[in-house]
Amino acid sequence: MPTFLVKGAGVAGLAAAHELVRRGFSVEVIEKAGAAGLGASHFAGGMLAPYCEREAAEEIVLTLGLGAAGWWEEVVPGEVRRRGTLVVAQPRDLPDLVRFAARTTGHVWIDRKGVADLEPALAGRFEKALFFEQEAHLDPRRALARLAGRLRERGVVFHFGGCQPQDRRFAGVLDCTGPAAIPRLSGLRGVRGEMLYLETADITLSRPVRMLHPRHPIYIVPRDDHRFMVGATMIEADDDGPITARSLMEFLNAAYALHPAFGEARVVETGTGIRPAFADNIPQVIETEEGLAIAGMHRHGFLLAPAMAVRAADILLQRHSLLKG
Repeated sequence: MPTFLVKGAGVAGLAAAHELVRRGFSVEVIEKAGAAGLGASHFAGGMLAPYCEREAAEEIVLTLGLGAAGWWEEVVPGEVRRRGTLVVAQPRDLPDLVRFAARTTGHVWIDRKGVADLEPALAGRFEKALFFEQEAHLDPRRALARLAGRLRERGVVFHFGGCQPQDRRFAGVLDCTGPAAIPRLSGLRGVRGEMLYLETADITLSRPVRMLHPRHPIYIVPRDDHRFMVGATMIEADDDGPITARSLMEFLNAAYALHPAFGEARVVETGTGIRPAFADNIPQVIETEEGLAIAGMHRHGFLLAPAMAVRAADILLQRHSLLKG
């Protein structure tokens, strides 16, 4: 059985390893960190929201992302929550909500009562909203930990700390190293994302809520243990240093505008991650000197990693079949 080496144990690397194993290949994974999923994937929102993402992305993001929730349900059963996405705006920002609706599909308009029925904590706070019923979300950290565990059970060997086995010959190499690939791959740039976790038992949300704003739109994704992930920034920079004061203030102000209870929440974590992207912000499976690379995931890691992994694994399977023939 041929063995493939996957470089990187983030969402793209683990998804690719899964698809290679599914096709009958042996897989080893090398990762510079001390565990799987500690790169940009660690700070992801985990929103499987192809319809919402279409607002600022090409049609292919919607097309490739439609099957993501089903893929994750199969790979890590019980982790996907199919509760849709709620998109709201303050009355003064209603034109932004109208524009969002015009650029997307898969939604229905709901009124004040509809908002209260979906999210009782937001009752009386928004006159109109968009509900994307077919969308889903998951907790990225839990999902990747479970996926890595399943891969180990199926014989995948992990090499943490960046030490590549020197005495092994691999049938091919699949580069899924994310930011580390920027210097090696032409046209790839860094896009900085920032996030924070708030903790409060004074509000409950059942699904991701996106609140539109002309300057700083945000999304809030509910997690377990009364925690909420808040994020949104896309900064053209490859600086992965601590969150900026401006972003932190904007996140907190926007969360407070969504519901005043967030004003008393504890800030339990902040984080930043570099999400490589090509000029069109669409991921690609590309040729490299070693083999293939999955690159340019941008902000669509969990949404598009399944489709990219399937594409890369199919290419490697076809090449292997031709060599055998």
